[in-house]
Amino acid sequence: MSIGKKNHPPCWLDWLLERFCAPHLWEEVQGDLHERHQLRSKRTSKQKADWLYFRDTISYLRLSIFKRTDSPKPILTDMLRNHLTIALRNLTRNKTYSVINIGGLAVGMVVAMLIGLWIYDELSYDTYHPNYEHIAQVMDTRTFNGESTTSDLGAIPLANELRTKYANHFEHVSLVWKNYTHVLAVGDKKVAQSGVWTQPEFPEMLGLHMIKGSRGALKDPSSVLITNSLSKALFGEKDPLGQIIRIDNMAEVKVAGVFEDLPKNSTFYETKLFLAWDKAVSTFGGGVKEAQADWDYRNWRIFVQLKEGTDIHTVNNIVKHIAQPHIKEGKEEILLYPMSQWHLYNQFENGQVAGGRIQFVWMFGIIGVFVLLLACINFMNLSTARSEKRAKEVGIRKAIGSVRTQLIGQFLSESVLISFLALVLALAFLWISLPFFNQIAYKEIHITWASISFWTIILGFTVLTGLLAGSYPAFYLSSFETIKVLKGALQIGRLATLPRKALVVTQFTVSVTLIIGTIIVYQQIQFAKDRSVGYNREGLILIHMNTPELYDTPYNFLRSQLLLTGAVKDMARSSDPTTDVSYIEKNISWKGKDPSLVPLLGSFAVTHDYGNTLGWQIKEGRDFSREFPTDTGSVIINEAAAKLMGLKHPVGEHLSSPGQPDRIITGVVKDMIVTSPYQATMPMLYMLEYKWSNFIMVRLSPSLSAHEALERIEPVFKKINPGSEFDYTFVDEEYAHKFSDEERIANLATIFTTLSIFLSCLGLFGLASFMAEQRIKEIGIRKVLGASVFSLWQLLSKDFVLLVSVAFLIAVPVSWYFSNSWLQQYEYRTSIAWWVFIASGAGALLITLLTISFQTLKAASRNPIKSLRTE
Repeated sequence: MSIGKKNHPPCWLDWLLERFCAPHLWEEVQGDLHERHQLRSKRTSKQKADWLYFRDTISYLRLSIFKRTDSPKPILTDMLRNHLTIALRNLTRNKTYSVINIGGLAVGMVVAMLIGLWIYDELSYDTYHPNYEHIAQVMDTRTFNGESTTSDLGAIPLANELRTKYANHFEHVSLVWKNYTHVLAVGDKKVAQSGVWTQPEFPEMLGLHMIKGSRGALKDPSSVLITNSLSKALFGEKDPLGQIIRIDNMAEVKVAGVFEDLPKNSTFYETKLFLAWDKAVSTFGGGVKEAQADWDYRNWRIFVQLKEGTDIHTVNNIVKHIAQPHIKEGKEEILLYPMSQWHLYNQFENGQVAGGRIQFVWMFGIIGVFVLLLACINFMNLSTARSEKRAKEVGIRKAIGSVRTQLIGQFLSESVLISFLALVLALAFLWISLPFFNQIAYKEIHITWASISFWTIILGFTVLTGLLAGSYPAFYLSSFETIKVLKGALQIGRLATLPRKALVVTQFTVSVTLIIGTIIVYQQIQFAKDRSVGYNREGLILIHMNTPELYDTPYNFLRSQLLLTGAVKDMARSSDPTTDVSYIEKNISWKGKDPSLVPLLGSFAVTHDYGNTLGWQIKEGRDFSREFPTDTGSVIINEAAAKLMGLKHPVGEHLSSPGQPDRIITGVVKDMIVTSPYQATMPMLYMLEYKWSNFIMVRLSPSLSAHEALERIEPVFKKINPGSEFDYTFVDEEYAHKFSDEERIANLATIFTTLSIFLSCLGLFGLASFMAEQRIKEIGIRKVLGASVFSLWQLLSKDFVLLVSVAFLIAVPVSWYFSNSWLQQYEYRTSIAWWVFIASGAGALLITLLTISFQTLKAASRNPIKSLRTE
């Protein structure tokens, strides 16, 4: 009933009634009261009718009117249920596209998850240690000839000075030897494990999680701390505390503590035992004792733990120049490098931090985002391509009152539902692929299924993925005009397909860029591998001299015993392995030397047979020979050293060093790679010196297999070194370790690139399938008019070929820019060849044609009669 404003009852009474009356009664009660008010107004007066309206309204203030019935279900819940029901119907009705959407999203999500876990592992490196934020390593930057080099090795007096003169800044200061493999013997049981000699403060600094014993046990020089796994390997279930272990057959130590194995994402993962520093001093004597006051003998790592609240930058400024007064040449600066930077920023250039693995974290992070984006693009493309099929649904919904926001909500609900279905599949893929991924990435990544944080992140990630994938289709589909749709006048024009084409171009731009980038990474690795190392690595093994027996065995006796086996071509000793150098000589002088030049030459002590065993190539002069007794004081240099010295005819020249007798250059050898294969060859000196040997190098006879040769020489070593296992490494395996990081990254990049191509092709397959279905009548008519299968295949394929071609043109400059920037970090690097771009583009095109040809040929080969009946 319509009530004029003049005869309307008091509004405040209506307001009051609306507030206290139950919603399901309010309309009925108010209607009755209004009717009565109208009748009374006609029969009496408006004033009296208002008074009676007031009385009647107040009479309704009772419990039965207040009482609410069961609350209706929230409208939002109804809407969501409705949206999910429709979404499930659409999924089951279009099984092919549902599989492509869910499968594609699942693949994208699992790649993003794996990369996310990898990045988390990288960023959380070393956080296992409780003092992570306060631990720093002392880095030593030395400047000669205007060039600065940074090393993690320091001198013993430096550690002592930090400990005594700057004690107010440090909780602990500790010297640590490099990790070496030690032979551990308990009774007849012998195992080889890596360990360090360290001062007692170091286990406390690392916060080792002790299972038995104490972290401070190394105050007793005869003590050792071992990992739990090593304890089980040596003692089984027996209590290890107090047990005696013989180390390298030269010292006995007592187990004073067992600690939890360090995780793989710890810098000290390889360290399985900690030995007391004082024990090393008493065991090795001479060299270590002499180094106590030698500021120029840098062979140890120094770690510090800052006191709580101490600012590392302030302390760095204080200690920066403390070594300078004690050195004779060049400049030296000290840097306390925080543990949080060790893993990701481990490269220095001219004394400054120049990046490191952080570039891979960024690279894989970007790849992860792009791969997920590719999966979302598939969803967007298929949804918008099929828009005509859902246009009527949109029109009807709008006609019965749905507003655009409700339609957007519906389509977003569908995409979120698909995202959650993909999540289930992705978690299954993740669980299956994680062990394989760990093996390739050399990680120990675990999924914390019980973690609330993990599920919070996963659910947030899934909703975000669903919203991202569904955003464009939701806004696009909800924009259809009702009248056009219901009249069948909706035309999806060519302009409407432009966004979809742009997304396809984006997909293939990313894929082609990844293909080109991955090929260039492999090219760089292969380029370094193909570089001549200057010697023959095949059949060459190294044995670390880690027991007194090996040091005490006369050189010629051991060599003759090995040669008698018939399994050895030759044998030599050296101070360092062929793949590393520990001592840099900088005090060498020669005739005509520039007084301002401080030459940095790697120094090797070798025996007479080193060159023959190694297979080096003499470029000038001759090799060391027993026929020349004067060779004891001679030296052989490499080509890089001759170039550094500026000597046109170096053979016969004298090299002098303070406190040392002059040495005569007897030969020049071809440059050999000792350090990084990505850097220029280091100038080297090879001095004939038997006393400084630490490694035995054996060239196996090529007439026998490596297995047979090793079986023959093992008894020789067991006889002269009964306290140790025959432990050796192949030089080519040691050399291969120099490429391990790059190869690992390349393998991961290959996997992610392959998956990105797969996702792009999956999207194309879906689009091609839909396009063929949409144009089936046109194809039938063309066939009736005489079109061949090949011409129809051309017709259906040309659009995709054009899109991939555009993507290729965009990808070429992008990939060149990033690849070239990456290569700049290597001193020895490959050039970017033009054929890489052509091959990548041709490969992408071929894959595209293979992907779409199945659908296009299937459509083109169809019987036109059946096609024309399809309508």
